[in-house]
Amino acid sequence: MLVAHEAPTHQGDDGAPLLQGVLSKIDPASLSTWHDLLGAEPHVAGTPGDLREIEHIAEAFSAMGLKVEVDRFYPYLAQPVSAVVEIVQAPSDAPLPIEAEAEQGAGFGGASDGATNPGRRRRGVLALDLREKNLAEDPTTAHPGLTFGWNAYSGSGDATGEVVYANYGLPLDFARLRELGVDCRGKIVLIRYGGAFRAQKAANAEAAGAIAVLLYTDPADSGVNKGPVYPDGGWANATCIQRGTVNPLPYPGDPLTPHVPATKEAIRLDAATVGLPTIPVQPLGYGAAREIIGRMRGAEVPDSAWQGGLPMPYRLTGGSDLKVRVKVEQRRGVCETANVIARLEGSGEAHALDTVIIGCHHDAWGFGAADPLAGTIVLMEVAKAMSEAATAGHRPVHDILFCAWGAEEYGIIGSTEWVEARVPWLQEHAIAYINLDMAAMGTQLGSSASPSVADIVRHAAASVPGVDPSMTALAEVEGDTTGSFRPSPAGGGSDHVGFVCYAGIPSITLGTHGAPGTSYHSNYDTVAWYRQVVGDDYAGAALVARMCAAIACRCADGSEAAAVARPDATLGVAFSRLAAIRARSEADPRGLVGVQSDWDSASSALDSAASAWLATLGETPEIANRARTAELLWLSVAGLPNREWYRNLFTASDRGDGYGVVLLPGLTEAVEDRDEERVAESLAQLRRIGDRARDLAPPTAP
Repeated sequence: MLVAHEAPTHQGDDGAPLLQGVLSKIDPASLSTWHDLLGAEPHVAGTPGDLREIEHIAEAFSAMGLKVEVDRFYPYLAQPVSAVVEIVQAPSDAPLPIEAEAEQGAGFGGASDGATNPGRRRRGVLALDLREKNLAEDPTTAHPGLTFGWNAYSGSGDATGEVVYANYGLPLDFARLRELGVDCRGKIVLIRYGGAFRAQKAANAEAAGAIAVLLYTDPADSGVNKGPVYPDGGWANATCIQRGTVNPLPYPGDPLTPHVPATKEAIRLDAATVGLPTIPVQPLGYGAAREIIGRMRGAEVPDSAWQGGLPMPYRLTGGSDLKVRVKVEQRRGVCETANVIARLEGSGEAHALDTVIIGCHHDAWGFGAADPLAGTIVLMEVAKAMSEAATAGHRPVHDILFCAWGAEEYGIIGSTEWVEARVPWLQEHAIAYINLDMAAMGTQLGSSASPSVADIVRHAAASVPGVDPSMTALAEVEGDTTGSFRPSPAGGGSDHVGFVCYAGIPSITLGTHGAPGTSYHSNYDTVAWYRQVVGDDYAGAALVARMCAAIACRCADGSEAAAVARPDATLGVAFSRLAAIRARSEADPRGLVGVQSDWDSASSALDSAASAWLATLGETPEIANRARTAELLWLSVAGLPNREWYRNLFTASDRGDGYGVVLLPGLTEAVEDRDEERVAESLAQLRRIGDRARDLAPPTAP
């Protein structure tokens, strides 16, 4: 029985003129210029700055000689109107304010000048700061287009109540509060960022009965406890606020048009019934959170893991003497934004029919120098380099699309709408999708990829000058005892989700990390922050650009196309994952979920199919086309139970953490839920996939 399935190393022609021509065009100085152009102003989706960003990108692609389409769409978005967080009642032994007690140099003090009377007492009321401090060292932080901190799709409302601290706001955290007798009903729940997608945190709190949620950045996670804060260093200072969507819906894309594109004429769901938050959700910096935590007088947290980085005891409740008011007003409505699609035509007959797609979103919560522009500048540079190489006579066989997606920050909207409108075309013509979101954040190279295209990433790493494959952040596949390594499987969190989870297109994400700090989703995510903290030499961005170009050249070269889709790799990882799920189930003291024969038959079918494909791997178009079909066998029309949009039975976004990935999601979730009927059905599905994949494998040569 095979545990892992390794094909012979594909040699290819790493000195191909196409690749060498492209690599020679990638220029760190050009990457810096792209950053100046695209990071010049805030560009939140649906705003005038967003429309100007779209124009800049379209004009730049056109100047490269590419065929450009501005794909306008009309999603349901939210925009901030106002927000207030006030301490309206405090224990008599708690001074107002207390932040003056903190050492200023440690990153805890300093109210900003952008909120409504922040830090001032008004008849016993302390208004907390909801905006980053303007910095003389970075004048762009005073740009009039920047906003106070906000969470998109928060409910609008005005709530006053006692405070409960819920750690990271995970289901286990709320379960622990219940064990300790802490009731969240009617309370303001304070939650720190980290550990899961913020939308899940807010949804968990609302389900527990909270009347408002405060999300804050704790210094232990990304603030002063990690190192010097901005502007002296790169970490979050006390006023730094993480914005972001709190859309908790079980599908990405426009909240009101699942499965269909968000056109002007689209028939939309009722916004009041889809499940967006109904209570106020407001983000804070840890300077503001300190004002609340320092006045809490309830029992101290019983678990050390709940103690954050503020220099004071963390408590489960504030007590009856502490009352906080949270008022949020937002407008929700249909807005216009756009994807920008640029096509580099291939040299093959009818461009050899197939297409490689490279993408990164263009919208941001402010200037977006890191998120997304650390990837968008790579997209632009690779497009420029490949168009220049094509002009010089080095043109790929297949077409390449360069895509700048809109409204990703609200819930992966632009790319999802584009995919939903083109599923049949994608399944017939898309070779692979490469995602570059926030891609250049250091010099330590990492990747995730669908197993069927993981070899392309490894071979590309070997062909790019200056890349040591041992540097790449490769994760050992669970259950693989051969010692082989692959990029970790692609899952959730960015624009590849629609391609891999909905349309079944093999996908790759690329990026570097290692920068000493974060400005994530804050007003400090400026080009000045990036050059100070990540580096002004753009070495990491150039590295990612070369890797992206190497992968794209391999995928778009007709002689390489057959090596792209490796269903044996997907089947082999599925086999290993199935074994791991089974082992955990057998170790569960509550007993194995499911009938043993069902597990045996599913395992045998996957292993047999992987072996059949491994024995017949080749480079003919016939095998490549069959491989694509075998990949699509993982798609289910019905989708996953309770989240039908996710149709790929091999991989999906983690339901408890939208950033994570879960393999064999139908089976994994059925086992977690101890649902015998769903376990049996999931195993039967895996058996059928294995049987059909084996039947599709080309016959072994005599």
